Amino acid sequence: MQTAPETARDLVLVGGGHSHALVLRMLAMRPVGGLRVTLISPASHTPYSGMLPGLVAGHYSFEETHIDLARLCQWAGVRFVAAEVTALDPTRQRLSLAGRPDMEYDLLSIDIGSQPELDSVPGAREYAVPVKPVAGLWQRWQRLHQRLLAGPAGQAQRIAVVGGGAGSVELVLAMAHRLAGRPVVLELWCGAAQLLQGYNARARGAVSAALARHDVAVHTDARVERVEPGCLVLADGRRAPWDELFWCTGAAAAPWVAASGLQVDPRGFLAVTDTLQSLSDQRVFGAGDIATQVHHPRPKAGVYAVRQGPVLAHNLRAAALGKPLRAHRPQRRFLSLVSLGDRRAAADRGPFSASGQWVWRWKDSIDRKFMARFEQLPASMPRGDWGQLPELAAGSAQAPCGGCGAKVGADPLAAALAELAGQFPRHVPSPGRADDTAPIPATGGAALVQSLDLLRQLVADPWLMGRIAANHALSDLYASGARPVSALAALTLPFASARILQRDLRQLLAGALTEFAAVDCVLAGGHSMQGPELNLGFAVNGVAMGPGGRLLPKRGLAPGDQLLLTKPLGTGVLFAAHMQLAADGRDIAAAIDSMLVSNGAAAELALAHNASAGTDVTGFGLLGHLLEMLGEDCTAELDLASLPLLAGAGQLLRKGVRSSMHGANALAAGQLQVVDVPDESLLQILFDPQTSGGLLLGVAAPEAPLLLEALRRAGASQACLIGAVGRRTAPQQAAVRVSASGQLA
Repeated sequence: MQTAPETARDLVLVGGGHSHALVLRMLAMRPVGGLRVTLISPASHTPYSGMLPGLVAGHYSFEETHIDLARLCQWAGVRFVAAEVTALDPTRQRLSLAGRPDMEYDLLSIDIGSQPELDSVPGAREYAVPVKPVAGLWQRWQRLHQRLLAGPAGQAQRIAVVGGGAGSVELVLAMAHRLAGRPVVLELWCGAAQLLQGYNARARGAVSAALARHDVAVHTDARVERVEPGCLVLADGRRAPWDELFWCTGAAAAPWVAASGLQVDPRGFLAVTDTLQSLSDQRVFGAGDIATQVHHPRPKAGVYAVRQGPVLAHNLRAAALGKPLRAHRPQRRFLSLVSLGDRRAAADRGPFSASGQWVWRWKDSIDRKFMARFEQLPASMPRGDWGQLPELAAGSAQAPCGGCGAKVGADPLAAALAELAGQFPRHVPSPGRADDTAPIPATGGAALVQSLDLLRQLVADPWLMGRIAANHALSDLYASGARPVSALAALTLPFASARILQRDLRQLLAGALTEFAAVDCVLAGGHSMQGPELNLGFAVNGVAMGPGGRLLPKRGLAPGDQLLLTKPLGTGVLFAAHMQLAADGRDIAAAIDSMLVSNGAAAELALAHNASAGTDVTGFGLLGHLLEMLGEDCTAELDLASLPLLAGAGQLLRKGVRSSMHGANALAAGQLQVVDVPDESLLQILFDPQTSGGLLLGVAAPEAPLLLEALRRAGASQACLIGAVGRRTAPQQAAVRVSASGQLA
């Protein structure tokens, strides 16, 4: 029996740095009852800094050098929010996120690393490629590498790297190794008198020898005064041309940290105590490069972040439970292993130094061991009482009953809608007017269409979940050729305190209103209740958008019609794999992007091109919905090779991954005649259930290419012609003939 709210407080982790990656793993192994954990990071994959030079050099793959945060959070039971933090308000305990609502916290930890210092040199921000964020560096490097490989031998490209520390040395040597034999000139520009200040003479000697071996021109005492297009202007007046410029100078802090009003060091990094708490606010923690331990300042290096991880995990747990925190004392010296490009490395620690291939193997072993912690995730968690929040102490809360329908109290729902009224003034009711019954705005006599759709939690990010659920519900209207007018929400929220419920409602409804407001659909109110898991749906109403009140029928196909699909398939198998920790976070992000594409424009174009029938592809899969459209009079021919698939879906089907609804959908296989399909696993995509899938449209043959071109111009880049409609000539004839010729692609 549920005896108390499951969630009473929010711990928000900002950034997917080394410390937070370890914290996620440790908190999952020792959870705190009632504490919900959320990770905010701009992308699903975060790089491990120690292996980045090997990635550029070609020694490692992207997957080997990046932690899949989406997968790690799914395993840890942590909400993953792919967003960029732009501001922090410690007084209101709120984070501002780019392009989406603020997020509140009770405890906050920041581990966003640092960024190259660009603003002290005019022109650097405009023309240079900073080494961070790594995603930008990697994309630029890939484009450069491919261009140099494909281009004809001619005038050498000048690649300049500005910096003088270990990061710049490793980057230029990795580039030199990867571009060996290509027409390039590599130059390293260092403003100091020597490279690698703070390293011993033997380590610097090994690095200098590697630079010479790779024909990298090194310029010391060469401070860059400004950057112009294609030219470095040095302090002594020299001008150095470049074709590609990479910037790897001293570390700088994200400006929003200092702008928050929290105490920072002279360079803008968050000032923290030995317990890794902000000097200004004990509810805020910091680790990694973004934080400076004021009593033990150290250089910005990944090794310190790794060492801080266990202490940070302990202290976040202790702070939530009201227990004593632990002090972290960083080591004075650390082992630095510098990659030398060609599977060699140099080691430096105090007076000790070594270099060679064996040092590379040593470094490689250390790096792979670290990354294995996030690839080889335990299948089962340890059991036991690791503590729960004080507000969840036995007897402190009445068990939620069912006599009230487990309904969420009026205050959190009203407060969430009232706050959102400022952002969506035309699309939410006035304060005090929201209800679970609402009049539908006048429709001028046009045909009224109504639909209801609900989803279980598909993604942990509540704002995204709100957008997906709204888009999914609206698709039913679009599939009928109707324009949305109004909606009512139906929500079941996981058991939580009133404060947490209000936060969740605000995020969910803000996400939904993002979609509703975009199509001028009013969210008139709704019904909310509590239960063991999140369920979210909407009753939506609309009016015919076609000329003369014409709707788009589901069963109107005629022999000779062509079949078009507006979105790729594969959400079912991808999210099944995500639940099994078998999906790549980048593929999940792409699937979410696809689910957020509205079918509204496609429906308007279908009506404009006189489509004969249409439906949206959702839970019954492509085959199930196609059979609905065909009825008893028509047959269809499908070309599997023409079906658009989401990235990763085909590989997962070949591995045997299936959605839980796949088996029920596959019962329709008896309606198939399969011809020349060499890969039977690809056939399974016909049974894959979709969430917020595309429209399946039937259109007369002369209009099909025109509609397809219009769809692609409107943004449906993966819209495809997938088959044709025929006439059923005998009752026993298969409803759908499937081949894989690729002739329709």
